[in-house]
Amino acid sequence: MLALGSSRWTELQHAYGSASDTPDLLRKLQSLPDAEGDSEPWFSLWSSLAHQGNVYSTSFAAVPHIVEALSSAPASAPFTYFHFPAWVEICRKNGGVSIPQDLEFSYFAAIAKLPSLVAAAAARPWDSEFTACALAAVAAAKGNAKVAEAVLELTPEVAETFLEWFFAQ
Repeated sequence: MLALGSSRWTELQHAYGSASDTPDLLRKLQSLPDAEGDSEPWFSLWSSLAHQGNVYSTSFAAVPHIVEALSSAPASAPFTYFHFPAWVEICRKNGGVSIPQDLEFSYFAAIAKLPSLVAAAAARPWDSEFTACALAAVAAAKGNAKVAEAVLELTPEVAETFLEWFFAQ
């Protein structure tokens, strides 16, 4: 995993240029802050690392840090800790984005941990949003990016409409 103090972060790019600001944002995640998309540091991480479905070299360096923070308390982590790495993997697969070679091992190792972290969170209550993010994390980790993406869209209402359509076929 790329150390947060590494000068390599200044060489990596995100949606707005140099990723030199990313280590400070990732440090803030170690305390498992709330997952509201418009709160910091999540707002800045989402907008710079998974901007409009695009991912960047920094996205692949950041995911292992997010999964490490998630690993510290999967049973109490907000849904975003599952959603973000799943979304990066979905975008990577959909866009055919290459991972810098020096980041590949830690990125894929982090993605591979997601199913066991979902299992570790199984005893907690899951609302529909957490359920979708947890299931998407498992699907993404297992190489099913399209299934993961679809699951993220399955609110109870959408699932009901889908099932009505499916059984009408």
